[in-house]
Amino acid sequence: MDVTLHLAQDPEADALLGRSPLAALIGMLLDQQIPMEWAFKGPATIARRMGTDDLDAHEIVTFEPETFGTLLSDKPAVHRYPGSMAKRIQQLCQYIVEHYDGDPEAIWRDAGDGRELLRRLEDLPGFGKQKAQIFLALLGKQLGVRPEGWREAAGPYGEAESFRSVADITGPESLERVRAYKQEAKAAAKSAKGTKPSAG
Repeated sequence: MDVTLHLAQDPEADALLGRSPLAALIGMLLDQQIPMEWAFKGPATIARRMGTDDLDAHEIVTFEPETFGTLLSDKPAVHRYPGSMAKRIQQLCQYIVEHYDGDPEAIWRDAGDGRELLRRLEDLPGFGKQKAQIFLALLGKQLGVRPEGWREAAGPYGEAESFRSVADITGPESLERVRAYKQEAKAAAKSAKGTKPSAG
């Protein structure tokens, strides 16, 4: 895996995401309740604080939880909730060590089709269906991982030119389009909530 990504809008962070499957998975895991770029800068910050230029699931698992938590919470913090995210990252790495011998690329390397790959991604700690579909779309659209039926399995995120998620970010302009889409979706959900008839 060695592609150019533009998810963090930071050359060093994006270079790591493009060459490290684990960094890409961790960035996806961090992508909640904080801006997308902040989430995808996280893996590079973690690697730098670990004193390495890549991330290794075996190595992350060996950290004392408290030590790893400190690594994420040192200023500037990697996430708004560094403690709980440190725990989730270690759980993700533990799962990859146990099920894929520490090789995250094995999650998609031999997946038979899009549905199987989606199921494997959904099984990862911290990945619900939506996160799994977005990561599947990212794999297909930007990382060249395209098992049969990947677009269908990724749902709306797999649609070409959809600008719904990080899977569609290839530079500053597309980042703004994705951000605008997310804001519209959030506003629509909020107004739908407000128009619901009250119970009773």
